[in-house]
Amino acid sequence: MSVDIPIRDDATGGPGAGPAAVTAAEALVRQLERYGVEYVFGTCGHTNIALLDALGRSPITFVIARHEQAAAHAADGYARASGKPGVLLVHVGPGMMNAVTGVATAALDSVPLITISGDVPSYYHGRHPHQEVNLHSDADQTAIYRPFVKRAWHVRRPEDLARFTERAFWTATSGRPGAVLLNVPMDLFSRPVADVEHPLPASAAEPDLPADTARRIADLLAAAERPLLYIGGGLRGEAGRAALLGLAEHLDIPIVHSLMGKGVVSDRHPLLLGMPGFWGLETTNDYTRSADVVLALATRFAETDASSWDPAHTWKLGGADGGRLIQIDIDPAEIGRNYPVEIGAVADVTRAVRAIAAAVRETCPDPVARPELRERIRAARTALFDGSRERGRSDAFPLRPERILADLRDQLPDDAVLVTDVGWNKNGVAQCYPLPDGGRFITPGGASTMGFGPAAAVGVQVAQPGRVVVALVGDGGMSAQLPAVPMAVEQGLPVIFVVMNNRAHGTIADLQAASFGASYGCEFRDPQGRPYSPDFAAYANACGADGYEVPAPEAFASALRSAVERRRPAVLDVPMVNEPVPTPGHWNITDIYQGVFPDLSPTR
Repeated sequence: MSVDIPIRDDATGGPGAGPAAVTAAEALVRQLERYGVEYVFGTCGHTNIALLDALGRSPITFVIARHEQAAAHAADGYARASGKPGVLLVHVGPGMMNAVTGVATAALDSVPLITISGDVPSYYHGRHPHQEVNLHSDADQTAIYRPFVKRAWHVRRPEDLARFTERAFWTATSGRPGAVLLNVPMDLFSRPVADVEHPLPASAAEPDLPADTARRIADLLAAAERPLLYIGGGLRGEAGRAALLGLAEHLDIPIVHSLMGKGVVSDRHPLLLGMPGFWGLETTNDYTRSADVVLALATRFAETDASSWDPAHTWKLGGADGGRLIQIDIDPAEIGRNYPVEIGAVADVTRAVRAIAAAVRETCPDPVARPELRERIRAARTALFDGSRERGRSDAFPLRPERILADLRDQLPDDAVLVTDVGWNKNGVAQCYPLPDGGRFITPGGASTMGFGPAAAVGVQVAQPGRVVVALVGDGGMSAQLPAVPMAVEQGLPVIFVVMNNRAHGTIADLQAASFGASYGCEFRDPQGRPYSPDFAAYANACGADGYEVPAPEAFASALRSAVERRRPAVLDVPMVNEPVPTPGHWNITDIYQGVFPDLSPTR
């Protein structure tokens, strides 16, 4: 039976009438408009074209991605760069499953992302219609996302769609941000509903740090001999950064940052030690081991930032001879997850730091000076950046990775955004690339997802159209997300894809060679065993972008200058030698390969 749906331009249907009847798809699009959504990323399918049809009459732009993982990474990059939630639209079954990796990447990095998935018709549930996820549980595709999203909704009545959408946006953006799923059987998009507004609640009043707790923390920091501030990626607002620097400079407390926290504090700041852990500096790891009071802000002590939580290498916290940990996070699950806490507080980190800074000035009105510590930091940081710069002068070809980073730093404007993948492009930049104060570093931290960089850079460029955006990726990551290039061309986005091409999954090839003496299955070879690579510059040209080959050491800088000036989508294929990132810290996986396992037997 068909249903005729009256469509009105007005919201009420006339004097004395109730809300106008529209399709649920049209009501959803209007709701997205009211929530300030400007872009939806995704791919089409028979379960979501009713929503696409409604989007086509809306000022909202639909960004076609050609592959759902690319769409998810692009929506993620857009959210990170814009500060707004990303919106992703996918199709039933294989469509939403293709997006799993991208949505999980956003979830693990606390990025607000709303995934809208079409599903099989509600009245065919369990009959195994086309592309239904079934076998063990009929039409339960939300179960695929439940392990990593903050919440998953399955809409059973069209009347519930608007309410669930409001809940989805609120949940994704409040507290610790994250990904959510809104699963909609396709027939509900075409059913009539009343166009009723569901405004988002006013901004959440995130929890404050109690005044007595702020005073206790201030007392501990002021009395400490070797205090330390450890910051994650959750402290990026100007107010939070200003309070953090005020606190650090008043007590002369050194600062270390997680992978996700690079750029929160200027790489040139005299109190910044850098990154700890596996890829951290020796000086940084020495200080983290000996710190007597550590204030950790919005960070989860990830394994690589903590040298597999081995106290012999990075953090030595708790116990009779360990430091005292103060941990503040918006997510209570992170408090004490990996180290015992002296003080644990669930609070908004910006307001918490401001409260602690104010309490410190009451406890200790006179500034503290640690000139020897500042000199130690200056010497270590200077040696790091100067040493990397010196190695980057090499005219060896294929290029050394530090030559690529040095040329990037020289040729890019200071406010450029570097979006990396995994490998040298992520770990090397985090470790030894002096990020300008106006620049931004965006990377997949929680999942360390290969293939994140190319499509995420497209989303970043959508959000920041006037800035230079560079996807710094390996040839493995570029090969994994080739759809990013035509996506950039279709949207007219001048993303610069710099491919560090060592014809291998280089980091894993190095790891296998160091541990097992060979790198089988990690290097790309043709049938004759010769190193193989696609011609990424030719691929760019075929897509309508600018393709640059780099046949000599000096050619990379000139190609990069040209790409920056031309403001067109561009791919630079840069031959690179396979060279491991320096690893001053420790990672337990290397012990595993040698048959050495930690003693986890209970102690009495």
